[in-house]
Parts: sequence; structure tokens; C-alpha cells
Amino acid sequence: MDRKTWNEIVLSFPTPHFLQTWEWGEIKEKYGWKKDFLVWKDEAGQIQAASMLLLRCMSFLRGKVSVRICYSPRGPLFMNLDKPIQQKVLSDLQIYAKEQKTVFLKIDPEIVTAMGMPRELDEKISEDAIEFQNDLKRHGWIFSSDQIQFRNTVILNLERPEDEMLAAMKQKTRYNIRLAQKKGVRVRIAEPNDFPLIYQMYLETSTRDGFIIREQEYYLDVWNLFHEQDMARGFIAEADGEAIAGLFLFYVGKRAWYFYGMSTNQHKEKMPNYLLQWEAMRFAKSKGCTVYDLWGAPDDFNESDRLWNVFRFKQGLGGEVQRTIGAWDFPARKGLYFFYQQVLPRLLSVNRNRRRKAMSVEMKQNS
Repeated sequence: MDRKTWNEIVLSFPTPHFLQTWEWGEIKEKYGWKKDFLVWKDEAGQIQAASMLLLRCMSFLRGKVSVRICYSPRGPLFMNLDKPIQQKVLSDLQIYAKEQKTVFLKIDPEIVTAMGMPRELDEKISEDAIEFQNDLKRHGWIFSSDQIQFRNTVILNLERPEDEMLAAMKQKTRYNIRLAQKKGVRVRIAEPNDFPLIYQMYLETSTRDGFIIREQEYYLDVWNLFHEQDMARGFIAEADGEAIAGLFLFYVGKRAWYFYGMSTNQHKEKMPNYLLQWEAMRFAKSKGCTVYDLWGAPDDFNESDRLWNVFRFKQGLGGEVQRTIGAWDFPARKGLYFFYQQVLPRLLSVNRNRRRKAMSVEMKQNS
């Protein structure tokens, strides 16, 4: 399999995803994973499903315990939810997991269970997706406690004219976009030499908001590769000549994803994030995208969810909630799977605390 062939396969699906592209696998290989590919065809030779799989060996307790894991990020991809293909894919993945001697194989295909908020009048439920979940259970798959990607998201329709897109936003959102423009905020597309600056804003954001990020090298590798392939662009909002916020947008086929967002504590009253999103939406539309994925919504739609405030911001942009089946694990080695699920998180929490302290030190050094 080569880059061109695989990416053509990905783009042939109704809902391709950048996490299934060759480029994403290339990045992951640099950081300890191995990529592999499976393709399912019908009797006529037409592709019906495909999956890029990432495999990795991990050692714990000073090498006394080794595990091999497998993950298909936002895969497998399906042409449709045809029952025989579903069952063939699930069966083959289970065989693959055992042949590769993995502890488990994780999938999180973007199979939409519903559009809209739960229990609201405009909620649209997909019975085919619900049945797919039931098939997973019947085949021994377990809903994962480690979801990796967001299970739910908010999407925007870019097929409308710009004035209709603005009209679909909440009044306060439109006001804040105009306010940012009036206050002199300017948004520009970032060049690769801007990426270290974007990382510094991301580091500041993570420290302020209390989430863990990777080292700078990882993000520069991702951003540079996808920028080179014309599959992503960075955006920077500036005020008084100072970078105050940014975002990184990925785009594949007809879909764009707002994947990374960052901001400083400067000029927050000028509402740069609103203008950033609007300009990124306009850019995605100019690239032929029809859907703008705001990447992330609560698992539970109530005010106690940690994502609630961010979710309300995304809703204000005129988006619609999209809910999916989430990530599911096939435990090929059940004893080690228990270790991975129950013991490993405690070990990782120690590492996260160390990384959090290291990032705080880095922030002080760079301030």
C-alpha cells in the first residue's frame, strides 16, 4: 500500500476522515506505532469498507509486563451499513486482533446514532446505527472506557451562502464577530515559521485550562506534514500586532475539522475566537468543504459536563449536535485487557502529573 492508493480509497467513502489518512499513520509511525491496512470488497470487486490500523507494543513495570494494542482511529470506514459487510468486518477484525496477539483492538467509526440533542423534538435517531451497536455487543465487543476521540460533536452546514450561515448563528455570536472586527482583530493564515508561536499559545492554553499536551516536536510534525499536503492550515488572530489566539483546521474531501484551538490571556475582551471561527469557516467553504466539524461535544448534555461552556460557544455558531456510537474494544486477551483498563490508568496518572509540572516549568522559562 502506498500514500496515493490509500488516500484515494479513503476519499472514495461518503464520510472520509483525516485520522484515517496515510499522513496520520505516518505521524504515528514516527512516535512508536506501526500502520497497517485492511480493505473489504464485494463480489464485484467494489470497496465496501476499509480501515487503517495502528499497532504498538508497550512495556510497563520495568519491562515485566508487555502489551500489544491496536487502534483504528475513526475507522473502519463504511460505504453503507449493509448487514453482511458489517458482520464480515467485525469478524475479520477479531481474527486480526488474535493473529497480531494484541490485548485488544479499538475502533471508533463515525457511525451516527442521532442528530440533535437527546429527547428534543428535532432529534433524528438512526436505527441502523443502533443495530450496529447491538451487533458489536453480540460479537463480544465492549463499549470502551477510554474514548480517545470525542464521541459527540457539533457540525455546521457550509453549503449555505455566507449570509445564511450568519443568520443561523445566535445573535450574541454574530455580535461578537462584528465586535472583534470593530476592535481591530485581524485573522491571517499561518506559515510554517509561525507554528512554534502557535504551539506557545497552545501551551499557555493547556496550562490555564488544565489539560495535558505533547511536546512541541509532535505538533510541529503534524502541522508541517498536513500543511505540506494541503490538508490543513493554521490561523492566527492578532490585535495591535500581537498574536492573541489561533486554531488549526484540517480538511479532507468535503469535510473540515477544527481540531486544535489556542489563545492567550491578552485582549480577550476583543472576542478573537469568534472571528477566528468565522474566517476558518469561510476558508473551509472556499476549499469546497460542505461540513465544518467543531470537534467535540459533551457525552452527557448537562451543565455539569466539563465541555458545557465550550459546547454552548459551538452551538452559538449555528451548529447541530451529531452523536456517534463511540469507541468499542474487542478484548482478544481478557486477562491483560483487565490490567490495561484497571491498572494502567493509575500508572499513567503519575506520568501526567509529572508532565503537568514540566509544562509549568516550561511556561515560566518562556514567560
